[in-house]
Amino acid sequence: MAATEKESAKTAFEPLLQFEMEMGTFLSDWQHCDQLSTFMARMISHNRADPVRHSNFLSSALNELLEMSFRSGIPDGRLGCTVYRDGPTERVKLSFPCPSTQRQFYREAVSRTNNGSAYARYLDAIWTELAPSREVILLDLAINFDAEIRLEERPSPSITLVVDLPLEGIVN
Repeated sequence: MAATEKESAKTAFEPLLQFEMEMGTFLSDWQHCDQLSTFMARMISHNRADPVRHSNFLSSALNELLEMSFRSGIPDGRLGCTVYRDGPTERVKLSFPCPSTQRQFYREAVSRTNNGSAYARYLDAIWTELAPSREVILLDLAINFDAEIRLEERPSPSITLVVDLPLEGIVN
């Protein structure tokens, strides 16, 4: 095996937990967001340096992502979530139905999390909006959780948000 292949294998994210659910079932009760995020975070955080702290951070981030998919309101299709780990970082891959009319919104919202105006946009949004929008949720993850966010588009009517959360390194 070449040196670069060994490095790639060494830094690969390992799968920890995965679930799938029919969107119609998921959308039947808002509480599913909290219940799923709490359960997953507790399962994943058991072997971290401070499991309770880690579970709280991860549950908050997962809940925000699940609520964003809940707000899509598309009952057809499947919700899928897989959490991976590489050292201090958890990677969440969340797939959910997304009509073509909303794809551009997600492209732009994810792009805004990776540019220099993310913090200013976030502050403006939390001062002016009554309820957090899907863009604010992504900005919150990028600013407060130091998350790296990207979008994977599929030919089918769904998208996948990939969110890397370096939770072990968060100081605040």
